[in-house]
Amino acid sequence: MDKEKIKKKLGIYARLMRTDKPIGTMLLLWPTLWGLWAAAGGLPPPVILLCFVLGTFLMRSAGCVANDFADRNFDGKVARTKNRPFARGEVSAKEALLLTLVLCLAAALCLLPLNRATWLAALPALFLALTYPFTKRFFPIPQLYLGLAFSFGIPMAFTAVGGRIPPLAWILFAANIFWTLAYDTAYAMADKADDLKIGIKTSAITFGRYDAQAVFACHLASTALMAWAGWEMRAGWPFWLAFPFVLHFQYKQYLAVRTRDRDTCFREFLANNRLGGFWFAAIAAHFFCLHLNEILANYTG
Repeated sequence: MDKEKIKKKLGIYARLMRTDKPIGTMLLLWPTLWGLWAAAGGLPPPVILLCFVLGTFLMRSAGCVANDFADRNFDGKVARTKNRPFARGEVSAKEALLLTLVLCLAAALCLLPLNRATWLAALPALFLALTYPFTKRFFPIPQLYLGLAFSFGIPMAFTAVGGRIPPLAWILFAANIFWTLAYDTAYAMADKADDLKIGIKTSAITFGRYDAQAVFACHLASTALMAWAGWEMRAGWPFWLAFPFVLHFQYKQYLAVRTRDRDTCFREFLANNRLGGFWFAAIAAHFFCLHLNEILANYTG
């Protein structure tokens, strides 16, 4: 195979991994960073942080390849996915399976510097990531299953930093499940017409005419759980300052997705990257101010 063919094939694999669309990586990374900062009480050890960032990218990429493999007979019938490699006949099932295996092995290497508890916590995370695409055949709310998959970075972060999973980890875990259900329902609303034609199941279809209200309700449930997490962390004012901005964002998103316009729903899905960043900034600011106050207290004392 000459260089041009290799370059072309690598480009196809990169599209299959969605390297050109980092939104999925960010939506998976933000809650992982919440967990790392909460577990470490601030900036986590650099090695652990690097392992989780790389692992997040690799596992999201593996999940995308597995998703396209599972949906290879559907993507050509959906307007938004008709140009994906499988839909265009640019990649084989064997190639996709091999690429998924390579990415999972590379992600496993990121676990080597971490403790055994984190290795064990990675097993259900791997299972959820690789089986999620198939739940769209039978589970009425596959976005809930995705929420479980996208939340496992949180307990893994706590085991990596402290070797245990305290109640705070499960509160953040639950908050992220509801957040994922909210934004991925908005995403499903963009494809609702196509999904009804091909017969797969999504939360947007299951919630029916209450789909926009379900998005808003899940957002509010996530916010309530984040308030509980703040209480558990004894969070100071920098954390609570995020709430007016978050609630404003969520209400605006509800008004937008209520139009049920395809492009609007997809745009609002993408906007959730900012919401994940809001929460991370709130958690990081809390611990930064906490440490700054300790330093000033020691200095003046």
